[in-house]
Amino acid sequence: MAYSALLSLTHVLQRTLKYDRSYLLPGEKQQIESLLEKVGYLQDFLDNFPREKIESIEGLERKISDAVCQTEDIIESCIAHQVLEESTSHSGDIFKTSFHEIAKLIEEVDSIKIGAGKIEDESGIQEDLECNTSLPVGSLRPASSGQSTMVGLDDTMAKIKDHLVSSSSKLEVVSIVGMGGIGKTTLAHKVYNDKYIEYHFHICAWCTVSQKYNVRNILLGLLDSMKIQIDGSEKDIDQLVELLYKKLKGRRYLLVMDDVWDIEAWDSVKRYFPEDKSGSRILLTTRLENVANYINSGSRLHHVRFLNDEESWKLFCQKVFGEGFCPLELEEIGKKIAQNCRGLPLAVAVIGGLLSKVTKTPHYWRTIAENVSSEITSNDEQCSKILSLSYKHLPYHLKGCFLYMGIFPEDFEIRVKVLTKLWVAEGILKPASSKTLEDVGEEYFLDLVQRSLILVQEKGSIGKIKTCRIHDLLRDLCIMEAQKEKFFHVIEGSLYGIQGDTSMRRVSIHVKNGQLPFEFYHVAKGTLQGDDKTQWSLEGLFRSSSVEYSVDSRSLKVLHIEGRDQMRNGMQVLVNMRYLNSYLGHHIASIYKFRNLQTIIIRVGITTLPPEIWKMPQLRHVKWNGIASLPDPPISETKGEENSIVVLENLQTLSMINRFSWTEEVLERIPNLRKLAICYDSMTEADWKEYHINNLVHLTKLESLNCLIRSDRSNFLVDITFPTSLRKLTLNGIKLHPSKLSILGSMPNLELLKLKSSAFLCQEWEPNEGEFLKLRFLLLYDVELKHWRADNIHFPSLEHLEIFDCELLDEIPPGFGEISTLQSIELFFCGDSIVESAKKIEEAQSDWGNDAFKLYTDKY
Repeated sequence: MAYSALLSLTHVLQRTLKYDRSYLLPGEKQQIESLLEKVGYLQDFLDNFPREKIESIEGLERKISDAVCQTEDIIESCIAHQVLEESTSHSGDIFKTSFHEIAKLIEEVDSIKIGAGKIEDESGIQEDLECNTSLPVGSLRPASSGQSTMVGLDDTMAKIKDHLVSSSSKLEVVSIVGMGGIGKTTLAHKVYNDKYIEYHFHICAWCTVSQKYNVRNILLGLLDSMKIQIDGSEKDIDQLVELLYKKLKGRRYLLVMDDVWDIEAWDSVKRYFPEDKSGSRILLTTRLENVANYINSGSRLHHVRFLNDEESWKLFCQKVFGEGFCPLELEEIGKKIAQNCRGLPLAVAVIGGLLSKVTKTPHYWRTIAENVSSEITSNDEQCSKILSLSYKHLPYHLKGCFLYMGIFPEDFEIRVKVLTKLWVAEGILKPASSKTLEDVGEEYFLDLVQRSLILVQEKGSIGKIKTCRIHDLLRDLCIMEAQKEKFFHVIEGSLYGIQGDTSMRRVSIHVKNGQLPFEFYHVAKGTLQGDDKTQWSLEGLFRSSSVEYSVDSRSLKVLHIEGRDQMRNGMQVLVNMRYLNSYLGHHIASIYKFRNLQTIIIRVGITTLPPEIWKMPQLRHVKWNGIASLPDPPISETKGEENSIVVLENLQTLSMINRFSWTEEVLERIPNLRKLAICYDSMTEADWKEYHINNLVHLTKLESLNCLIRSDRSNFLVDITFPTSLRKLTLNGIKLHPSKLSILGSMPNLELLKLKSSAFLCQEWEPNEGEFLKLRFLLLYDVELKHWRADNIHFPSLEHLEIFDCELLDEIPPGFGEISTLQSIELFFCGDSIVESAKKIEEAQSDWGNDAFKLYTDKY
């Protein structure tokens, strides 16, 4: 991955010049600046090289990748040595020797530059460098992110619906069968979301099974789909079975089991589905006909056919042009491309996603058509080659991000925020002016979604994509391409595969039977060994196998673990760590040596952050899943000297901080904070003044604030002014006085408001006209409120309303029936009067023609 390697080295060089200048010898600064210039040249060259000719420079790319990776390793190793030795001098022979090696690498880069120039001359692209087919960062909009497109198959869908709602009272299984990528899941989604199906069944739930099924995960998936909030780590299988059985018992339910690969998966869970002769159904998708035949003897089996040419063309046009039309000059060649996909919807969608983002010219489309025609051979191999073609034609800046998706296990639900933070930590994002790297990562992610390369799994409260997945075939492609280019290695089940291989820089270990479902770390080449010569053992970190192996921890850059880990040793030398997500709170006494740390997510272990946190200018995200205190910034003894106060200008997230003090000394250190979660014990008005709560308004970049008041409910809104940038606000344990409620309503950009365990002091709420103009999501959870008087003019942009456990509330204001933007109301543990008022709102929304509105309640 030459381009990703160049981006990573660029970040390393820039950080070295900005933060590590004290470790540089005379003349080394100039060497780094010279190398940075050469790296920039090579980035520009790859950025502008025509994608249809990229095969001609594969050898050059490999040479660039090898050279820059070696350079990065040398620089980081030398700086790490200086940090660990805590040396204030620059007399170390290792550092001098390393830069002698860098000098030789610069000569090699120069020769590559000459070779690149020759290729430019031969290809004739030097005069046309601006004809880049990739869209610029910032031009992307999530036009139809996450929407499934189904063309044809209406007859099949009608038959499936008929079987699901047939008069038979027995529990029956309906199976959808077909090859990978043919649209089984899309068809099942279409049926599952059909309004008549939703009306017919009391409960609908969905789970993905996949090849490496796990009974516990199937149960958790079904319960989560039914919006049953549980802590799965604290429930054994018997408890999960009991929860599921009680929820389904006596009700007509539809359960979708997507991507079933073997008979045992079905046999392991079928007994947990009650048979009450109420007409319940199981909808199952599988690639294997023998599985479907075993489960339902073929009586309710539906094969998904290939698209015909007309349907393929229709789907192709939808993916490429949206609601627009295909220009006449592209129609003939476009139909050829669609036809060459051989009726496979996944192939049509991926090729369509590719062509929607590039220059729409007959010449370029003919190149695609010729490659598609020659690459297609048969079945899954056919689709694999089409997908490979799509990868090869991705813009360089997206290639590393797309391949990175392959580090996750099959059918893994990937959190988008975690993914973008990992991209940032790896240094594979290209900076853009006036944007944070996280913003750039989000735009890259949306680009990949729009190219049909990433599947949207779940959206958040205000519509942003929260989690995603990648199709099995696309994941296979990522792994194949990544291992070919030595970008990362995936180890399935056994750890033995990594011993002795010194070429790996990123390793993802997918454990079959251990505690950890997913483990990932980033190492520099030459550090994985099978002997005792390296720095520390990872036996305590990777406890899912009895295999013992070691890694040079000085080269470890990313440590991300899904699950509970028990790190015992080695934390003190992780000087190059950029991303740390683990249960390692009690091991960070030497955090000041983590000079490159950007993201730290600690789940247990400490109650106070170390004071060195204020000396780590590269920090971007600090998150404790518990509650930790933040010490005051150290008082500089050299005030007036340059850089005497470290400003954490990159810091965007602080969560959860106990008794956060909003003093000027703190706020001037964190000027770009975007997300803050804070906790206070019982507070008086005098306490709020002591903590300078009135200074909140000076955090001008703050977008999300979560405030928890423990013990007695407190009047957090005393003399407070929120920054106008705030978009999300969660208040937990707050006293809400009528005279202060206008503070919330007047926030100009507020889109999400969550009120939890709070009390309206007069038990009434009547907003003023002109308030909450942009509010899209409102949650009331355990709120002491009896009378709520509002109309459609008070919440003109509201899309989602959720009410949980509000026993006093008499009704939802009837005027909500006229809010044109309203999409859903969810009610749980609420009185009958609230449910009845919600049903009237549902009728009013229907009368207004809002068919998209949905009402969810735990009462039937």
